Amino acid sequence: MGNFIGKTVIITGGASGIGKGIAETFSGEGANVVIVDIDEMKGKKLEESLNKQGQTCMFIRADVKNEAEIKGLLIKTYESFGAIDILINNAGISKFHSFFELTVELWDEVINTNLRSVFLCSREAAKLMKQGSCIINLSSTRAVMSESNTEAYSASKGGIMAITHALASTLAEKGIRVNCISPGWIETGDYESLREIDHNQHFSNRVGKPADIARTCLFLADPENDFITGENITVDGGMTRKMIYEKY
Repeated sequence: MGNFIGKTVIITGGASGIGKGIAETFSGEGANVVIVDIDEMKGKKLEESLNKQGQTCMFIRADVKNEAEIKGLLIKTYESFGAIDILINNAGISKFHSFFELTVELWDEVINTNLRSVFLCSREAAKLMKQGSCIINLSSTRAVMSESNTEAYSASKGGIMAITHALASTLAEKGIRVNCISPGWIETGDYESLREIDHNQHFSNRVGKPADIARTCLFLADPENDFITGENITVDGGMTRKMIYEKY
């Protein structure tokens, strides 16, 4: 603890799952944590919980598909804390549909929630960020490997990986680093209900937890690691490096 005391961190989709784990981790490191989520009940509950622990946490309800609401949350954060040091674009939905039944409306919902939000949040945050700030985007191993009927989700996550290095180039002149994390299987529900076979299919011999992603965010956000930008780090217990032959 030390590098994040007094720093202001915005986490989209921060009220549950991986985002909640990231919020709790940065809060524990002394950061001012801004939780952005569409789920007001969960967001306020987490805000109250972290503030009771003596941390500084603020919940802002916002739909990351909405440009005006994104602009509003960035302005509110800046006015409240006087700085935006770290933006973590975590918000996302993973709705899978049969490819031949995938409507334009369903496609747009996934793309706009997962990918357009990264563009909008990063654009508005970068206007207010100072040199030494950073942006971390959450992609997925599904950007490079697939199951059937995941077209919209995979496309959105591939786009996040690509926009990361484009932003790293564009924002370099402002001294803002941009990196990406691609999680694999991160269990956000009942970890104890997982089977032995679930764990053993990973080189790490276990399924991932939100804390695994949160610690990677800490690493990338640490100002001492300012030589890392435009990078994607896969955190998946080795699954995308595993060669699988079907046995007959």
